[in-house]
Amino acid sequence: MISQTDIRRARILVVDDEPVNVQLLEFLLKTSGYEQVQSTTDPRQVPALHLQYRFDLIILDLQMPHMDGFQVMEALKPMERESWLPVLVVTAEPDKKLAALEAGARDFIGKPFDTVEVLTRIRNLLEVRLLHRESREHGARLERKVRERTAELQRFRGALDATADAIFLVDGRSMAMVDVSDGACRMLGFSREALLRIDPVALGLADRALLERYADPLQSAHEHDIVETELLRADGQGAVPVEISWQLQLGETRMLIAVARDVSERRQAQQRLEHMANYDRLTGLPNRTLFFKTLADAIELAQDKNWRIAVLFITLDRFKVVNDSLGPARGDQLLREFSSRLTRRVRRDSVGRLGGDEFALILTMTREQREEEAVAIANEVREALRAPFDLDGQQAALTASIGISMYPDDAIDAGTLVKYADVAMVRAKEAGRDGYRFFTAGMNVQVLARLDLELALRVALEGEQFELHYQPKLDLNTGRVTGVEALLRWRRPGHGLVYPAEFVPVLEDTGMVVRVGGWIIDEACRQIAAWNAAGVRDLRVAVNVSSRQFVEGDLEGDIRAALDKHKVDPGLLELELTESALMSNFEHTVEVLDRLKQLRIRIAIDDFGTGYSSLAYLKRFPIDKLKIDIAFVRDITTNPDDAAIAMAIISMAHSLHMQVIAEGVESRAQMVLLRRHFCDEIQGFHISRALPPDELSKLVLDNRAQPGRPTADDRNVQTLLVVDNDVNVLTSLHRLFRRDNYRVLTAATPAEGFEQLALHHVQVILCDQRMPMMNGIEFLSKVKEMYPDTMRIILSGYAGVDTVLDSINRGAIYRFYTKPWNDNELRDNVRLAFRQYWLTHGPHDDRKAPRDEAVA
Repeated sequence: MISQTDIRRARILVVDDEPVNVQLLEFLLKTSGYEQVQSTTDPRQVPALHLQYRFDLIILDLQMPHMDGFQVMEALKPMERESWLPVLVVTAEPDKKLAALEAGARDFIGKPFDTVEVLTRIRNLLEVRLLHRESREHGARLERKVRERTAELQRFRGALDATADAIFLVDGRSMAMVDVSDGACRMLGFSREALLRIDPVALGLADRALLERYADPLQSAHEHDIVETELLRADGQGAVPVEISWQLQLGETRMLIAVARDVSERRQAQQRLEHMANYDRLTGLPNRTLFFKTLADAIELAQDKNWRIAVLFITLDRFKVVNDSLGPARGDQLLREFSSRLTRRVRRDSVGRLGGDEFALILTMTREQREEEAVAIANEVREALRAPFDLDGQQAALTASIGISMYPDDAIDAGTLVKYADVAMVRAKEAGRDGYRFFTAGMNVQVLARLDLELALRVALEGEQFELHYQPKLDLNTGRVTGVEALLRWRRPGHGLVYPAEFVPVLEDTGMVVRVGGWIIDEACRQIAAWNAAGVRDLRVAVNVSSRQFVEGDLEGDIRAALDKHKVDPGLLELELTESALMSNFEHTVEVLDRLKQLRIRIAIDDFGTGYSSLAYLKRFPIDKLKIDIAFVRDITTNPDDAAIAMAIISMAHSLHMQVIAEGVESRAQMVLLRRHFCDEIQGFHISRALPPDELSKLVLDNRAQPGRPTADDRNVQTLLVVDNDVNVLTSLHRLFRRDNYRVLTAATPAEGFEQLALHHVQVILCDQRMPMMNGIEFLSKVKEMYPDTMRIILSGYAGVDTVLDSINRGAIYRFYTKPWNDNELRDNVRLAFRQYWLTHGPHDDRKAPRDEAVA
């Protein structure tokens, strides 16, 4: 019986050329209770150390100088003839795992590793090792049992190899593989010798707890226990699905017999049957059964996320006429072509064919999205039918009638939602076809809710239910908060804090925005005075001015009255107007803004780039600042078009002597990229959400006590960016290039790569070709547009020659290298890439730097 004390006192050797890996494993083992842990960074010492200490476990890295892990295992083989030596291989190269098992390893783990998995595998191997050591102490008795077992196995040999199934014999005490059949070798592609060296758990036969249960006579029912699992293949290409029958044979020794039958064909047949049961044979779309299940799942998620769902019930007008006149074959062809057009415009898994010419569509929306989203999809479906269908030379033109029901407004279960959408579709047909209708009951509920909201808003202003929150703006030159934007909030009784998107459109539609806008200006000036009295000075407050407020109200009078009432410096007030507000009445707007400018009030254009104002008109307005709309900031680090638009706005504004502020900045990468291109201010969740006045004043005082500090200019730092979705490859390349004193940045996704490019000055990029979402050439093509000076290299084992040559010709990449790579050759070529960069661009002269970068 193996005790905890035996395991704790087991002798363990850690072998890795990286000291940090050795220290990490030593710390992990010692803190887990292991008492005799040694280590070495020189693999050449391993054979001598093992002769001296006879280790119970060697944790061995594969990739090492002077003597790699395969050479170490070869040197240990003579010693292994005398004892069962467990070698646990640790590797960052998954394609070498099977080779390691062939070479003598008992098990393997990948880098980076999971702590719990490492400790579990170490304990399992030590138990097996100690069982072997215990067995050796029995001497002659063990030898006799081995001879008996060998004779017994020889008697089984003919039976083992006569069947096409895979048969595995496992020692019920040590849990080591004793013998395998020829069928097992054929099924998995291993040699017999390799299979005998692989741990049954690593092969996939069962987990250790299950093996122990099968081997225990008290727990085993002595009957076949059939389970389904997947076994490891020698070529590493997936796994073999099998059905395993287990049986325990008792005698002088306990022997577990596992008979594995390949069930690949049965699984494929099951998948075909499942597809036939869930998908329409004619169109390939989900059928009624699967559609209702998908809708039920969508409702369950919508309940959790507080989302909305629109169900569109679609039927083709006059389909029966076409089917009867042209025949069922052409009718089927029409349905196939319509479904194909439909799935090109919406996701296939959200569409279903309910029968005949009836289709349905699921549209999931957030609470903020309105019914117009469903209307847009309905029009997309109608647009899909605009072009005539060519049915073997016969032209057919159709329209569609569409009914729409809403969750949770109309119903909360899948069956009722589809029924209500069907009713609405019938009403659309009755109204003249080629149109859509919402389920009427839901529309009535929305109308009543809108009336209730309007009434509540009229009471809100009189009842002092509105309040202002303030979102800070950061000056990128100094790292200081120098201004805020006042944002309206409604503390509605019984509902809590209501955000503007839910009620401002109603204020605009009803005209109440004029009175509310006047209150906002007065409240903002009152708050400026309160902050000044509290010592929070020189903080500009920006307020939004709607087009109706500008045209219908007395904006100038409201501002003069508020400034006079609260004795506020006009230079601390800033107005943000949209382009549509500016252009609604051009001459009047110019006159009002000129008079406000004489008061020293600053004027900013909000959401710049989304309107239709002419630059010729724009330069006639007394504008101080342009505000880049969030639509161009959200993807500024990954979308070349958005980045180009933002940079063009910055350049144009500076040429017109205007400042630029970017809104919606949510990450440090966005902030650094905007600063690099000389944006003046930013605003967004990266700095702070909108805060109540007291919290905002504390944030400002904290910022002014310790503003962002300038960082060192890194433009002359040799920086290499490695992008690969395989973290083991990233680890290997990071270790390889670290020797050359580069700053090595790594990214596991293209999105992370764009973030690193925004945060750092990068000269050379090494990128994998095959990655999810975006391949390497697509990634580098975008990089070329955004960072044209970079040296871009593809490292891949998958890219086709035509694709690579086309990319090189278009200038997307500088070089192409294949996996697996030669370390020295790759290092030399990356070194040449850096040399080419510096020869072309030269080092950066700090004296010419327009300004340092700072962090907020």
